[in-house]
Amino acid sequence: MGFFLFHPDDEYFIRELTRKLDEQINSVRRELDNLKKVGLLKSKNKNRKKYYVVDKSFIAFHELKSVFVKAMSDKDEVVRKIAKCGEVDLMLLSGIFVEKISTVDLLIVSDKMDKQKLETVLNAEIETEKPVKYSILTREDFLYRLKCKDRFIRDLLIDKTNMIAIDNLNIAEKDL
Repeated sequence: MGFFLFHPDDEYFIRELTRKLDEQINSVRRELDNLKKVGLLKSKNKNRKKYYVVDKSFIAFHELKSVFVKAMSDKDEVVRKIAKCGEVDLMLLSGIFVEKISTVDLLIVSDKMDKQKLETVLNAEIETEKPVKYSILTREDFLYRLKCKDRFIRDLLIDKTNMIAIDNLNIAEKDL
């Protein structure tokens, strides 16, 4: 499952998967059938081979992908180090953290964030060609923007490809 969630745009046939995963063909076939039955995968025949690909319209696709990315990611360490720069109410990862183009890479809601310490962590821990684009909002400002349905905040929160690493405001339970 993890292999497909990390490569959602690619198609694979059974023998290719057995080589990539170093697994027996019967176990791969069984797992493919299980993933197809629950709806995560769909198959199509091409060049006399059966190819499997992720069905991105699967109801839990984004949630599963987020869980796997969080579990398998080195971002956990970065999140912990960023959290030590102040009292974080909310941390949302976007942009370079989830490998997509975004207005910001990191949204932090905090009333007590040491910006210089944060800059040091971002420069030391994240190797990128361009600097990390981040935004820090106070708790009051964030909640006000959320209440006013601010487009910047709303777009970041409803985008299922973004990851909420810390949520002490229980945003998932609020109406967006």
